Amino acid sequence: MRITTGAVGLPQSSDFVIRRRMLLTLMLVAMSALIGRAVYLQVLDKEFLQDKGDMQHIDIVPVPAYRGQIQDRNGEPLAISTPVQSIWVNPRQLKDAEQDKLTPMAKILGYPEKELRAQLKKEKDANKRFLYLRRQINPDVAEKVKELDITGVYFEREFKRYYPAGAVSGHLLGFTNIDDVGQEGMEHGYEHILRGQPGKKRVIKDGKGQIIKDVENIEEAVPGRDLVLTIDERIQYLAYRELQNAMLQNKAHSASLVVLDAKNGDVLATVSQPAFNPNNRKELSSNRYRNRAMVDSFEPGSTVKPFVVAAALDGGYISPNVMIETHGAYHLGRNVVKDVHNYGTLDLTHVLQKSSNIAVTQIAMTMPPEYFWGIYSKLGFGTSAGVGFPGEASGTLLDYQNWHEFDQATLSFGYGVSTSVLQLARAYTALADDGVLHSVTLLKRDEDPDAQRVFKPETARRVRDMLEHVISKEGTAYQARVEGYRVAGKTGTVKKAMAGGYTEDKYLSVFVGMAPASNPRFIIAIVVDEPTSGQYYGGLVAAPAFSRVMAGALRVYGVEPDGVDTMHLLLSKR
Repeated sequence: MRITTGAVGLPQSSDFVIRRRMLLTLMLVAMSALIGRAVYLQVLDKEFLQDKGDMQHIDIVPVPAYRGQIQDRNGEPLAISTPVQSIWVNPRQLKDAEQDKLTPMAKILGYPEKELRAQLKKEKDANKRFLYLRRQINPDVAEKVKELDITGVYFEREFKRYYPAGAVSGHLLGFTNIDDVGQEGMEHGYEHILRGQPGKKRVIKDGKGQIIKDVENIEEAVPGRDLVLTIDERIQYLAYRELQNAMLQNKAHSASLVVLDAKNGDVLATVSQPAFNPNNRKELSSNRYRNRAMVDSFEPGSTVKPFVVAAALDGGYISPNVMIETHGAYHLGRNVVKDVHNYGTLDLTHVLQKSSNIAVTQIAMTMPPEYFWGIYSKLGFGTSAGVGFPGEASGTLLDYQNWHEFDQATLSFGYGVSTSVLQLARAYTALADDGVLHSVTLLKRDEDPDAQRVFKPETARRVRDMLEHVISKEGTAYQARVEGYRVAGKTGTVKKAMAGGYTEDKYLSVFVGMAPASNPRFIIAIVVDEPTSGQYYGGLVAAPAFSRVMAGALRVYGVEPDGVDTMHLLLSKR
């Protein structure tokens, strides 16, 4: 084999030399192709384009990405994106000969002509190259402007968010800004899922900057992913309508309501009042956007009393047959606990039916602080419900190591602890599903991976039976009844906190209930803030709205009645 000497004086085989020459040849061919392409684009193609029109050129433009839909649990669209056009102008390119075209353009866009001309002159004098004339307009309107064929006026394809249900789901969904970026609600909380990735394409533009031909896609736009919620649009509408009626009838400051699936913690509806329409947000303050059911916290009042009774029974601190003396007042150190009336001696059922502060205080004081606090903590008080909603409340629950003696008493009748409507509804799953507390979710799932037992099954069922008496004519929530169904629930009438104490004339009217009581399917929690029409008790203000929403939900889902034998009695008492 012949040996040659390479450039550095090292021996090389003839095979190696041949391979190196072939590689050099391939590189030269590739470089020639690239140079040829560049010459074509920069010289030949440019000349060709110029032959076809004044200053035609190749440009790279962005391709907008489609934002993912938000759907309810049945696939009904709650938020969709529709294609629109935006119009902008390069003031430096406007020609004097085309000034007369500004008059019809201003009319088409609803832009005061004098104002438009003044703005264009200002931008041109400042040597600006970009000014939006209108964003996200109907393509038909944009087409009329395009027909005017004005040099320096450009058109950009975008997407505009539309909410088919309008105000019904506004507080939950939130909205996007004009650049299609989530600003509130689920749109903001799940921006990383919904937002797509824009692409790029090479196009041919004419001398006026209009795209006349697509050349090639450089990078495909990646659409955002759809978001499927647990919300049922049918139940959402029912809840919205009845909550709005409750607020108006009671001349309330605000109101909020949550509907849960008692078996798995799915949020079927969440509404707040006053409402806002995300399709039309002109002249609305940010206060109207707030989802009160998720982000506001309040003291739940007597709605926590069932948990006190359940905790004491479960821990063996009281007997199911215990009788408790009340007699109108109970002294605890220097503090006095009072009831609205002197209820005398009460069994556990009547403790809840009459909502006795004195009785529930005595029950609470039988339990060690650590155990009592532990039950409240397991129920989720003091911890965010974790549904991924921006700004959702955690509420407050003071650590038992910092309690004074009276703190345990006030906690037993719902003061000194705060919660959101969602958290309160969630806590009731521990009574509705035979002692199992469910996590709550806004995103559709197959099962609850975080369910945990808080009470024994027999304890939850016993307390649920007691809560049915709250709905009786002798109880505090007779207006919460639903014909044909057994209902269990608890009222709360809470004085609002203020600096230095509590108000004497401002209340929260609260009700939480479940049905059918024999095997609950739904839980509804409702809060009406500052009713001013005369009534303020939870059983008179919140319970009627609960009844109507629950009746509708049971009907929509075809839940079998469990109280048919009492239907005629309910009808006769109306």
